[in-house]
Amino acid sequence: MDFARLWLGLLLPLVAALDFSYHHQEEMETFLKNVAQNYSSVTHLHSVGKSVKGRNLWVLVVGRSPKEHRIGIPEFKYVANMHGDETVGRELLLHLIDYLVTNDGKDFEITRLINSTRIHIMPSMNPDGFEAVKKPDCFNTNGRENNNFYDLNRNFPDGFEFNNESRQPETVAVMEWLKTETFVLSANLHGGALVASYPFDNGVSAMGKVHSRSLTPDDDVFQYLANSYASKNVNMKKGDHCKNKMNFRNGIVNGYEWYPLKGGMQDYNYIWAQCFEITLELSCCKYPREEKLPFFWDSNKASLIEYIKQVHLGIKGQVFDQKGNPLPNVIVEVQDRKHICPYKTNKFGEYYLLLLPGSYTLNVTVPGQEPYLTKVIIPKKSQDFSALKKDIVFPLRGHLDSSLVSNLSCPMIPLYSILPSHSAATKPSLFLFLVTLFHILFK
Repeated sequence: MDFARLWLGLLLPLVAALDFSYHHQEEMETFLKNVAQNYSSVTHLHSVGKSVKGRNLWVLVVGRSPKEHRIGIPEFKYVANMHGDETVGRELLLHLIDYLVTNDGKDFEITRLINSTRIHIMPSMNPDGFEAVKKPDCFNTNGRENNNFYDLNRNFPDGFEFNNESRQPETVAVMEWLKTETFVLSANLHGGALVASYPFDNGVSAMGKVHSRSLTPDDDVFQYLANSYASKNVNMKKGDHCKNKMNFRNGIVNGYEWYPLKGGMQDYNYIWAQCFEITLELSCCKYPREEKLPFFWDSNKASLIEYIKQVHLGIKGQVFDQKGNPLPNVIVEVQDRKHICPYKTNKFGEYYLLLLPGSYTLNVTVPGQEPYLTKVIIPKKSQDFSALKKDIVFPLRGHLDSSLVSNLSCPMIPLYSILPSHSAATKPSLFLFLVTLFHILFK
């Protein structure tokens, strides 16, 4: 333990205790601004856009270097209140912020998490919907949609079928926000059930009343991630806490198996933003009474912290040329689990791959160059708040066409719809050919 930091933590000014009540926009803003002012060394508050009615979409960043990305420090995010009437997640994230900043320098685990992670928290993606609820109800209110009456979790581009819904300001703001950071792991928080749901949310058309599963190439990781949250929540892991809902084995479910959903943020994050995201349904009642909020915090505190830790799964590193220059936009994938929208290095040449312990072959690809294969073994023993680090020197042959590297992009069309099979276990085996073709057609 850094005793100087511990002593400093004890001397920091305290934010007024956050009560267990529903905090409307003005109250939420006051709390967030107080946190940013009183804990400026580990927090940064900014808005990524505005709602239809002009309310700020606030994001509080918690980390040892909160204002800027640091090499090797993964970016994590929580987003809540996409549906304005699903309120538990909104309040839990405010209490999570309070818990993180007040325990920095005091709690060993929280301090290490803040040292090793940059945590982005958006308590409300749909502030207009929240403010529109005049009479809270467990199941049906007028605040689900945004002020233009659009469901924001049906408003993103979809990987399986065209989504013709008009993009809303809140959706566009989140899509642009995703471009500014190298997010590795995230979760969006909802209400109305008690389960951790993982991608895909969409897939092939259902056959009769029986939905097949629609699985990603990283299904083992997603099931592990969903379990990491549900296993720490006593009621969620039972799988049948909400008596009027379906039973969820161990408190987790494949999204498409539960019910098909077009235009969800979860799939968009995974396909186009290189960010593993799951959906957390946290309460049987969408808008429970305030006196229930302490119970929800007690039930979810350990899960919220445990899930953040999972951003350190797998492997990370940088890709360099022979002169030591970092290479951006280099495709780095595991050989047998390629994404149809390839995962690439960021502007610093960094890559992050969430993987469970095991042996893997990385396929590193630069357009116009021969693929470079390298084997890695991720040990079973935890890396202690850090993924296995492996930097790669790419053996360039001849001249590197920088225009090909910088322009390689993935079009916003239903990429999976053109594959012959995308149900039980999605396997985009032709991804490189297809992305190259799309690049030529949509450049």
